[in-house]
Amino acid sequence: MVLPMSRPPAPTIPLHGDEPIQLNAFLDYYRAELLDRAWGLDDEQLQLALPPSTLTMARLIGHLAFVEDIWFRFRFDGEQPSEPWASLDWDDDPDAEMALAQQWSGDELRAQFAASCAASRRTVDEATSLDQRSERSNADGEHWDLRWILIHMIEEYARHCGHADLIRQSIDGDRAR
Repeated sequence: MVLPMSRPPAPTIPLHGDEPIQLNAFLDYYRAELLDRAWGLDDEQLQLALPPSTLTMARLIGHLAFVEDIWFRFRFDGEQPSEPWASLDWDDDPDAEMALAQQWSGDELRAQFAASCAASRRTVDEATSLDQRSERSNADGEHWDLRWILIHMIEEYARHCGHADLIRQSIDGDRAR
């Protein structure tokens, strides 16, 4: 993959708009920020762990690709898990999606992340409203509405972008834009 000479700009978040516009803008902003933290890193740097943590940029990006698919496709749409996640052995490794991502090249990692985010965006675009409930339920039989899932995903990205900031700064001193 050939990266542009300069970093892609961060998506803008409109200062006004309805709730779906605002929630989607914030989620897309954090998706872009995660990729920004990996911008310019080669395959070896993407796999670099800084002990005692096992987190790497690759593991974070793979985890968030998985989280996109689990929340939007599996839980909200009710689809069965598909590859590359369906055949993972979760009993053997509770972080199986991260271990899988550790095996991918940077191009494979970015392609899976892009595909997972695109599928999530289609799900959101096809939903009838933010009040629409998920097809699947939690252990208590309760269903999430799309609003809750979008807010949860923003929180998930915000937390992991903080991890990515620390990892990236430790790799080469680069700081968040």
